[in-house]
Amino acid sequence: MNELAEPSVFAGLDAGAQFRGLRAALGRRVATLCKEARTDEARRTAALELFRETLAEGRDMARARLEARGSGHACARLLSGLQDELIGAIYDYVLRYVSGVDAALAGKLTIVAVGGYGRDALAPGSDIDLLFLAPDKQTPAGESVIEAILYILWDLRQKVGHATRSVAECMRQARADMTIRTTLLEARFILGDAELFAQLQDAFDREIARLDPREFVSAKLAERETRVRRAGASRYLVEPNVKEGKGGLRDLNTLFWIAKYVYRVRETKELVAAGLFTSAELSLFERCEEFLWRVRCHLHFFTGRAEERLSFDVQNALARRLGYHDRGGLSPVERFMKHYFLVAKDVGDLTAIVCAALEERQAKPRAIFERFLQPFRRRRGKAPGGDFVIDHDRISIVDADAFKRDPVNIIRLFWMSDRQGLPLHPDALRAVTRSLRLIDSDLRENKEANRLFLEILLSRNMTEITLRRMNETGVLGRFIPDFGRVVAMMQFNMYHHYTVDEHLLRAVGGLSDFEAGRMTEHRDLVEEVLPTIVNRKVLYLGLFLHDIAKGRREDHSFAGMEVARALCPRLGFTPGETESVAWLVEHHLTMSSFAQSRDLSDRVTIENFAAIVQTMERLKMLFVLTVCDINAVGPNVLDAWKSQLLRALYWETEVVLGGGQSSADRKSRVAAAIEELRAALPGWSDEAFEAYAKRHYPAYWLKVDVARKLRHAELLASLNGAATPLATAVDLDTTRGAVELTVIAPDNPRLLSIIAGGCAASGANIVDAHIFTTVDGLALDTIFFSRAFDYDEDELRRGRRIADFIVKALRGEVAVSDAVKARVRAAPQNAAFSVAPEVVVDNSLSNVYTVIEVSGLDREGLLFELTNAISKLNLNIASAHIVTFGERAVDAFYVTDLTGAKIASPPRQAAIKRQLLDIFRPPGVRGGKAFAVAAT
Repeated sequence: MNELAEPSVFAGLDAGAQFRGLRAALGRRVATLCKEARTDEARRTAALELFRETLAEGRDMARARLEARGSGHACARLLSGLQDELIGAIYDYVLRYVSGVDAALAGKLTIVAVGGYGRDALAPGSDIDLLFLAPDKQTPAGESVIEAILYILWDLRQKVGHATRSVAECMRQARADMTIRTTLLEARFILGDAELFAQLQDAFDREIARLDPREFVSAKLAERETRVRRAGASRYLVEPNVKEGKGGLRDLNTLFWIAKYVYRVRETKELVAAGLFTSAELSLFERCEEFLWRVRCHLHFFTGRAEERLSFDVQNALARRLGYHDRGGLSPVERFMKHYFLVAKDVGDLTAIVCAALEERQAKPRAIFERFLQPFRRRRGKAPGGDFVIDHDRISIVDADAFKRDPVNIIRLFWMSDRQGLPLHPDALRAVTRSLRLIDSDLRENKEANRLFLEILLSRNMTEITLRRMNETGVLGRFIPDFGRVVAMMQFNMYHHYTVDEHLLRAVGGLSDFEAGRMTEHRDLVEEVLPTIVNRKVLYLGLFLHDIAKGRREDHSFAGMEVARALCPRLGFTPGETESVAWLVEHHLTMSSFAQSRDLSDRVTIENFAAIVQTMERLKMLFVLTVCDINAVGPNVLDAWKSQLLRALYWETEVVLGGGQSSADRKSRVAAAIEELRAALPGWSDEAFEAYAKRHYPAYWLKVDVARKLRHAELLASLNGAATPLATAVDLDTTRGAVELTVIAPDNPRLLSIIAGGCAASGANIVDAHIFTTVDGLALDTIFFSRAFDYDEDELRRGRRIADFIVKALRGEVAVSDAVKARVRAAPQNAAFSVAPEVVVDNSLSNVYTVIEVSGLDREGLLFELTNAISKLNLNIASAHIVTFGERAVDAFYVTDLTGAKIASPPRQAAIKRQLLDIFRPPGVRGGKAFAVAAT
């Protein structure tokens, strides 16, 4: 038989009707195959191959419809219909050709779809959740049918979750288990005894749904909190989970489960008649659901698996598949992700609406989010009066016309919430979202509205919570239109963890928490400086606006400066205050850049930075702004090393701006650092400690935190008397999730290159490096590289293997270059990001050294290749400053030639640039035409 001549089983079937009739078509084709087959095994093989081809062809049809700009929800329903028909055909095949069971007897067996499949929607990689509903007593015949069906589904490589229960067993387990109760809530009949399925539904309505709904609602909301916390607490994480994350599909599922249970509806459209949603809100629910389903189906098809996380490496591809293009300075991927986050915000709005309605019905414990506000509580003021009331410990409006009577009430509502220390009533928030058109140019220019907004911004009470609620309702983006441009805007890089608006709100919230004493982490950094800042409102607004111009074609620091100059007068700032805010926005990256990529022990570095800052007040404000900015990038981004560098830069610049006494003040700070370590080493004799302290240059004492100084002291002490001093130590840096490898060895020009090569050859991706030299000629280098294992014990073993390799390399026992080449050839390249490489050679940044600054796409072995090339160029590296901003590496090397002089020759500078830029070219095309050379 030539099967290729057979017409497709889908011939004549309507995909729009979810392949209805496919079961019958498969039945006819199976009958023909089984008639021709000579043995049972041959029949099974032929039937299985037919089912496999049908499943693949049906999925291909669903994929083609989706990729032709089709509906995501329609794709999910099509795949569900395909599965229904396939299960029906498998059931028919088993009854007729496998089990030998009487059809009437087997007919009592009922197959029910549950879970996502029960909602008649399947993603391409979803599990198939089945309930085999049996009469009160399951028979061996029924069990054999179930087993045969499952074996065929498993042979088709389908992921099947299944259970076999009677109606009574379903009810008993639903009473005890909320998960089972939820699956039964969405049970859907596929085939078998329709009367038995009706008994299941009747029993559920009678025995389960009439129970107090508060237990179910509380369980589902608690389950949501746990799920969201596991997937990432913010809905604005730049690599969101489409299914489980905050604002994802599971949130919509949870809303419908709760509504279905409490309101006893079966279809989404019934929620309007039930009074839960307006028609517009139902339409929003359906748009959100459609968008998320479209993204999820594309994601599954593109990755070929049940991938739910929109990671960086798939975002670009999905943006193209979904039809996004460049517009308004945003790339396709940025426009796609902005759309995603706006949808996630809409899902949050729908969640608030449902929770408010449930509280009105007393189906949910009131104010479930109250506990999040406890740290912000203060003594409540009087009842608001006027257009506002306190309703069940929440601020609300007296009637629906409160905003029409006075649009300033929209801003005043949030001001009142912050002032009273109370959350806003969901009905008031709902009224706000319906009144956004009232926020027009007149309201934006209203002095009272601007005064109230500024008081919210400067409040030490609930600043972040209030601003976030203003943002989520759309008020903040309408009142400050430039902020509206960055709402839900992602930054397509691995450095930032949140969207731009979320980052700004977290930064301002962090400053408010510092001032109010709620923030304990990093408080020691700012506790002396913050109270001395004269003009708080300049600092707060500068921090609020520092990234306001992200996503524009021009540099966001300069564009943001112009935004500040336009906005400040509206908020009542004087010309001097306006310029101070604009300066903070323009220079918000300057202090971080100097601290992390410049040699702070070089006098020119401090003088250059002081020339930019000019006044003590600006230094204080920029220091606090930088701390809050880095801390709001993501968890643990502001680590002990960055904190120490910022502190050192602040101290050094403070001395210069304060009149000069730099030598004495520096000595006093070094002396204080030495005394701090002395107190931490009580077992050392005075003579031993004094000798040890003299081994370090002043820069070491000012840059390194005391915990690392302790480890270094013990490691160096272990080498006393060694003929060839060489030691390594491996620790885990839990704050940044990295491995810390310290190497002590005699200093030589190729040392850093050998260490970097050892890491590269071992597959360790270096993210930071601290380079020091002792007075007696030892190098004290600490390298930080990314973790590879979940368990600390595994990671420490890996770290020790890398340390051993480096020791062998330093002893000349292994060839580092060969090992690195082999590793780099095998390592996958990062194709998700594109970073234009740049090399700058600058003689103005130091009186003694030439500074080579290299930036480009980070990868395994990059630092080794750079340091190796610098060595081959006959340059000595005096200090190196290694920084990684996500996928972007920014490395600065302070170098001299072999005579100790700067690199002054233009031809030699050009040669350095060409060779270092060539490192960023693919290995097969190196040595050809170089990248564009950056200006000196």
